[in-house]
Amino acid sequence: MQEEVENKTVALAINGGKLTVRTLRAAMLKVLAEIEKKNKDSPKIPHGKQTVKELAEQNQGMSNIEVTDKNIKSFERVARKYGVDFAVKRDKSVTPPRYLVFFKGRDADAITSAFTEFTAKTVKKAARPSVLAQLKKFSELVKNSITDRVKNREKEQSR
Repeated sequence: MQEEVENKTVALAINGGKLTVRTLRAAMLKVLAEIEKKNKDSPKIPHGKQTVKELAEQNQGMSNIEVTDKNIKSFERVARKYGVDFAVKRDKSVTPPRYLVFFKGRDADAITSAFTEFTAKTVKKAARPSVLAQLKKFSELVKNSITDRVKNREKEQSR
């Protein structure tokens, strides 16, 4: 506990005859720049979608699942929601192209729940009818009823 507190404290020593707001501000900016420089030097571990190479460099074992759906973008949203580190690789040798989703071995439970939600979404989306198709059907019905009314009105006027 004490070591964490020591790591989080910052010591600032300024040599000067008179301490003004400007000198304090300049010193604080230099300290912050040094801290940012130190943080940039340490490698960051990527999270979420990444390349297969970045995923392999983390040395945590990889697994993969084959996806044949061309709408892989919706899977990416679900995987981001579950916090899964994954990489998508497209296999062009097969038509239609299939996608291999690589993920860390420790993320197996999260990836299965992400895939169940993803498949449930795609099945639900496929089950509901297209709004455009329904709109086209109803517009055809309306056009037919209008022409029938016009014909009936002409018949009544000619009598």
